[in-house]
Amino acid sequence: MGKITGFMEFERIEEGYKPVADRLKNYGEFVIGLTEEQSKTQAARCMDCGTPFCNNGCPVNNIIPDFNDLVYQGDWKNAIEVLHSTNNFPEFTGRICPAPCEAACVVNFNDDAVGIKSIEHAIIDRAWAEGWVTPRPAKVKTGKTVAVIGAGPAGLAAAQQLARAGHDVTLFEKNDRVGGLLRYGIPDFKMEKSHIDRRVQQLEAEGVKIRTSVLVGGWPKDSKVTNWAKETISAEQLKKDFDAVLLTGGSEQSRDLPVPGRDLDGIHFAMEFLPQQNKVNAGDKLKGQLRADGKNVIVIGGGDTGSDCVGTSTRHGAVSVTQFEVMPEPPEKENKLMVWPYWPMKLRTSSSHDESAEKGLLQREFAISTKEFIGEKGKLKGLKTVHVEFKDGKMVEVPGTEKEYKADMVLLAMGFTNPVATVLDAFGIDKDARGNAKATTDFTGGYATNVNKVFAAGDMRRGQSLVVWAIREGRQAARAVDEFLMGQTDLPR
Repeated sequence: MGKITGFMEFERIEEGYKPVADRLKNYGEFVIGLTEEQSKTQAARCMDCGTPFCNNGCPVNNIIPDFNDLVYQGDWKNAIEVLHSTNNFPEFTGRICPAPCEAACVVNFNDDAVGIKSIEHAIIDRAWAEGWVTPRPAKVKTGKTVAVIGAGPAGLAAAQQLARAGHDVTLFEKNDRVGGLLRYGIPDFKMEKSHIDRRVQQLEAEGVKIRTSVLVGGWPKDSKVTNWAKETISAEQLKKDFDAVLLTGGSEQSRDLPVPGRDLDGIHFAMEFLPQQNKVNAGDKLKGQLRADGKNVIVIGGGDTGSDCVGTSTRHGAVSVTQFEVMPEPPEKENKLMVWPYWPMKLRTSSSHDESAEKGLLQREFAISTKEFIGEKGKLKGLKTVHVEFKDGKMVEVPGTEKEYKADMVLLAMGFTNPVATVLDAFGIDKDARGNAKATTDFTGGYATNVNKVFAAGDMRRGQSLVVWAIREGRQAARAVDEFLMGQTDLPR
């Protein structure tokens, strides 16, 4: 550790934000990272806790105390080496990860946690600025070929690890650009896409072949999932052409709300709405873009995707934004004695909420359920709701709480249920009860499906999850594939 008494001497330092009026003018990032001195002070708060719960709280098992100490000592170059040893893309996680490591921080038990995420952010941004992030192509090639299907964070991490192990890797993506949900889901104001583009250049320099707009298997009719493929390749062809296949697609099937009036014009999945804006930001021209200008917008779903819809609708120029959450409103502060070191259930207010509230647009409703969409001549005009509560272990309606809301646009942001089934079906992959690819994470035989030489990882295997879990599974699956091909592996688990 750096300063023995640092956690008692220094307060937590938060990253700054640009003023709301400035950031609503565009879709650029607005977080102001820590300075070198602020990072050193923040890192000094990391205590010699004996058992660093932050390591276990982090899905990729970042070696947090070590890189904190290196930042405190001013050894930034070794700090990025330690960070990269467990995390291929800290510029992604340092921007959009919810930081479960900080919830597990020992200082967090009775004080404010060490700002681990902000230190990670500072390390990787410094590394890019100093030119320390460079391609690391394999010195020896194995002659083995691997197809990675799905170029989100799991696929990117797996492809990089496998290429560095010496394999010839081809990364397939059905959309026109690499990145998965990072590219066509996360708004640019949370993470600009130049960060993905830099990593794509690095992967290509390390020997990864990237093929975009290529769909593997078939595609369901009338699917609302983004699919900008221009060609199709069969599962049989991939199994014939490659020594191993790793499926790393996302859990892209959005949860629907099948209530009366669902077919009215004006009701859309969040993942119809958000990708379109990202394409426009990338310079594409779209006909009939879904926009919230001048509309009363209701976002159904209280998670991160719903928050992203709030922030995007505010930038479009919505006249009101209301966000529904079916669960009761959580407490503003958790009971740490009850929940530490686990991820706490508490009220979370995002930067998008703050922006919309400052503009006088935002209304948040909890313990509310939509009963019916109301329309006129086929177009959405509003919806009917009722408050709900838990009673005898079940969620029931509260009598006398029915209400109507005016709405010109409804965005469904209630999470994702499973991967698109046709991709798994094309390979004949067994599925679990939730429709995900069935595979374990065991040390031996992990990530292998029931089909010979076909593996699965990330959201396609575990279901909807965080970017840190995707990177972890991509790395671990790469190790499993390498061991399958070579009989042994030096890749980290």
